[in-house]
Amino acid sequence: MIEGDFMQNIEFSASMMCADYGHLEKEIHNLEAAGIDSFHVDIMDGTFVHNFGMGIHDLRYIKSAATKPVECHLMIKEPARYVELFAKCGADILYVHPESGYQIGETIQQIIELGVTPGIAINPTTSIESIVELLNLVKRVLIMAVNPGHAGQAFLPFVEKKIRRLVELKDEYGYKIYWDGHGSVENIQKYAPLGVNGFVLGTAALFCKVNSYKEIISHLRGV
Repeated sequence: MIEGDFMQNIEFSASMMCADYGHLEKEIHNLEAAGIDSFHVDIMDGTFVHNFGMGIHDLRYIKSAATKPVECHLMIKEPARYVELFAKCGADILYVHPESGYQIGETIQQIIELGVTPGIAINPTTSIESIVELLNLVKRVLIMAVNPGHAGQAFLPFVEKKIRRLVELKDEYGYKIYWDGHGSVENIQKYAPLGVNGFVLGTAALFCKVNSYKEIISHLRGV
């Protein structure tokens, strides 16, 4: 187990695609009481990824019920057409994929001008060389440890090389690194000390467990 003092600085975001939608308000309140740092909303259009995810109404409701920040991971084509809408619906952070639209740098600039924190999501097979100039614009880099689109996938070990390279660059460019996909206890304990600032928690560590959210998050923080 990593020292608790170190883990107090690691951010945890709840993947709300995995939440119990029959009791969503209760889920949000229980997660906040347990010490979650933010809520992660996966938006999918069935085109950029082969799945349909959460939508505008989900974002609005979670934002209205939560006191913690809400981040949107846009797995959609041409996100420039929609970032203003997501900002108006309450997104505090917006992640876009570099492959999702033409001139994605302009989309990131649009996010900045809307007063929303800009982030970029990097697929397992997206090279760092192809996105290095975008690192000048973003505050957050979301590393996909699985192929995007579905919960419960296995971790792709070759992503570790990308993580190490992005850790080397983060002080130069001034961004933070976040992990999405199979954020298990083992992966958190291994990669947090390497320089990953936060983890999206889904079924691998947080949801569908016997222990309460408070017990799980306390264990992750080593307290």
